[in-house]
Amino acid sequence: MIGQQYRSDSKTVCKQAYFYARSLNLPRDGKNIWVFDIDETSLSNLPYYAEHGFGLELYNDTAFNLWVDRAAAPVLPESLKLYNKLLSLGIKIAFLTGRPLSQKDNTAKNLKLAGFYTWEKLILKEPSTYSGKTAVTYKSAERKKLEEEGYRIIGNIGDQWSDILGTTTGNRTFKLPDPMYYIS
Repeated sequence: MIGQQYRSDSKTVCKQAYFYARSLNLPRDGKNIWVFDIDETSLSNLPYYAEHGFGLELYNDTAFNLWVDRAAAPVLPESLKLYNKLLSLGIKIAFLTGRPLSQKDNTAKNLKLAGFYTWEKLILKEPSTYSGKTAVTYKSAERKKLEEEGYRIIGNIGDQWSDILGTTTGNRTFKLPDPMYYIS
């Protein structure tokens, strides 16, 4: 995450996503939408993980939530470039995150401070609705709601496979690198 390879890989993925979006002949009816994940896709939690030994410490939900509430996560620059290019093409943005609904205000604040000034939807997880459900189940259900509202999911970008797998993933998915999380 702190080396040039991560930035180079992210740039490659985001360029391909933009080239794909630019190649489309989309109707200009306001229903084209691109889904972005937040953590390690739009915003970086690298400062948090650096403070906590890059995984040497056991994950602490309370400490991580305090970090999120600070609304201080820096932008991932290649994702911001893609976001701006998609907006210039008339594609709306939906942010879909596994963060709990209780963090909506601080998440919106952090996105704006990082340069993501506008979006069509900011979707956070309602714990009572999705308790015990996998990230794939949650994100698939929320994307389905977007389609039921009449949106066409043109693209979907995330750092975790759970961001881009499941149902109603969109016309095309893009997987960003992420060495931060390891799942055995």
